[in-house]
Amino acid sequence: MIRAIDPRYEVPSRKYFTETEMPKLYAELRENVEKELCDLKYFATTTDLWSSRTMEPFLSLTIHYITDDWNLGSRCLQTSYFPAEHTAEEIAQGLKEALESWGFKEERQVCITTDNGTNVVKAASLNDWTRLQCFGHRLHLAIEKSVKDPRIDCAVGVCKKIVSAFSYSWKRRKELKKGQAEHHLPFHRLITETPTRWGSCQMMIQRVLEQEKALSQVLKADRKTKHLVPTWQDTDVLESISRTLGPLLEFTDALSGEDYVSVSYIKPVLHLFNNTVLAAADDDTELTKDMKRVLLEYLNEKYSDPKTVDLLDMASLVDPRFKDAYIADDHQEFIKTRAVAEILSLLEVQAATVREPLPHTSTEAAAVGADCAEAAVERQSKKVKRSLGSFFKKASDGTAALADREAIEVELKSYLQTMQVDGETDPLDWWRLHQANFPRVARLAQKYLCIPATSAPSERAFSFGGNIVTCHRSLLKPETVDKLVFLANNL
Repeated sequence: MIRAIDPRYEVPSRKYFTETEMPKLYAELRENVEKELCDLKYFATTTDLWSSRTMEPFLSLTIHYITDDWNLGSRCLQTSYFPAEHTAEEIAQGLKEALESWGFKEERQVCITTDNGTNVVKAASLNDWTRLQCFGHRLHLAIEKSVKDPRIDCAVGVCKKIVSAFSYSWKRRKELKKGQAEHHLPFHRLITETPTRWGSCQMMIQRVLEQEKALSQVLKADRKTKHLVPTWQDTDVLESISRTLGPLLEFTDALSGEDYVSVSYIKPVLHLFNNTVLAAADDDTELTKDMKRVLLEYLNEKYSDPKTVDLLDMASLVDPRFKDAYIADDHQEFIKTRAVAEILSLLEVQAATVREPLPHTSTEAAAVGADCAEAAVERQSKKVKRSLGSFFKKASDGTAALADREAIEVELKSYLQTMQVDGETDPLDWWRLHQANFPRVARLAQKYLCIPATSAPSERAFSFGGNIVTCHRSLLKPETVDKLVFLANNL
């Protein structure tokens, strides 16, 4: 067709896109991302390890930050080939090199969110980085522990066999639709469990319970499947599981987002689990009570680490929706004192530090740092005209006369006494409006609220990688995979 339209035009080959267009697009996008990130005061990261279809190992790194105009941003920095042994020492070195390649200073990193792999946990410790355990992984492990019961194994096994019986037979699926119509049930398909995702098992159970009448009708009509009809004991067990795990689905999904603040939710969510969602009720079965007890014991134990408690308390303190509401009474004074000391430290660092270009490794990155530094100097050197109103401005005889620490304490106290904010309010929108009222506390909020509650951003990067390294593209070079994943995540 192209030859018929214009015989002179040469259609670009795959080699042209691979060797010319993609590297060009990658270089342009990387330069834009470097310009965007060169002026960050604080940032948080997530990381994870992944193996492609060809069993080539990759190490991901994503960055999360809050801009000066209170927008939450995130970028996938790399999905780099990682052929070294997956020891803690190698991972620690790989993460350090990743930050250095982008010119980021480790002291600006507030926290790194990872799963609970022993090697990754030790790597963060070797680098002396503050680490937050992924809430999604921790909840998954808690649920796995709570369902270790022979009754649950038997009932879930029946569910799996029922789903399998309908998955491989179009006749049974046809009969199921008739049964759904007769019993006035929604025309939903059965859901298959994915072992690595506890939520899929819960959704499978919910769907089987929802379609129980139609399923039983179809299974009873066939001699080969009569034995699969759930007994009343199986139904009781499945209902107990659903009642316990059902409410947890929404919490997992909500805390896995990266477009909104999530870290400050962890303490309130744990409080909600202990007092409402997983609290024992009078009409709970013994199995439900046992599951709830195991879940709470596990989560409370894992989130009782002093460093984790301090981090989560600081995050909830600077969220105007929660403040000190979910901080333990005997811990409130300590957290407030720490907040004051940290704000004072931030102000001292800012006063003592002269803006310098970030030490990027490439010449392009160095140019980006120089541009940022020049822009900062230009902003500082501009002479600000004195307004007419400034001649009539009265000197403040209160806070201005106080020492820095006292001024910070007054501001923090004033912030904590502000009106209660609705739970649906975006904390970043609130800080955008009230930053002028609480400028010192705002610095702390900008530092802590960028931390993601889960390592889902790194998992999403690998989802892009899985869609790129398909069976038909299994010979892609690792560096090409890194560039393609970078483009897919950041364009």
